[in-house]
Amino acid sequence: MSRSTPYQPLLLRLLHGISGILAIAAIFSGFLVYNTFDGRFGKIPIPRIGQIIDIHGTFAVFFFLIFPAFALYSFHAGNKRLLQSNSLQNLTQVGRPIWWVSWQRIANTLMLIAAVLAVLSGRMMQEQWLPTGELNHSWYLLHLSAWVVMVFCLAIHVLMSSKVGGVPLLLSMITFNIRSEDSPTHWLNRLRHWLSNLSNNFGVGINQLRQDNIFLKIIEVIVVLGIVTALILPLLLSSGE
Repeated sequence: MSRSTPYQPLLLRLLHGISGILAIAAIFSGFLVYNTFDGRFGKIPIPRIGQIIDIHGTFAVFFFLIFPAFALYSFHAGNKRLLQSNSLQNLTQVGRPIWWVSWQRIANTLMLIAAVLAVLSGRMMQEQWLPTGELNHSWYLLHLSAWVVMVFCLAIHVLMSSKVGGVPLLLSMITFNIRSEDSPTHWLNRLRHWLSNLSNNFGVGINQLRQDNIFLKIIEVIVVLGIVTALILPLLLSSGE
């Protein structure tokens, strides 16, 4: 592979690929759950799948397991693909390359927020709600809304990726080529270096935060807190019953 050909880090390809497959599977099975038990906004006349809630839940659990690693990678090593301090301003440059890139970054960021909302609300739902027709619980409505946002952002992500980088960019996400400096043998040292930098920068002032894109930092905190809440809140509530 030539250096002029788009190249994506191996870890990004793995996290992006696995989380993407699981997210799409969860989105599709989530629609089947809605189609089977809800359908208030329209439905498709397809055969009912008896265990669709369990199938959807399985995909969602595996997505929840990989999502924290993908989110942390996105907010740090992949932060250039997320919301930048000038992204909203660049939306005025309609039709220019930066306009397409800005929409892609915004969609990527919204997808992370929607994903954590979907995970949290899904964890807080009770399996018997939908089969018994209890369709107006706040957690279910939040889950449904997060599903809509994820579908919308996924469509923008694919469209803008095609527009920004074309076929070469899309193919670069599924190539098996690995550069020597991208070998998994270097991952542990890079993790240690990242943790060291994170510790050194823990006491950074507000001025530095502004320089480092404070809006993205705030979103990262929201996503991380959402992941932690999704992990412990159901356990706390179940133990209190």
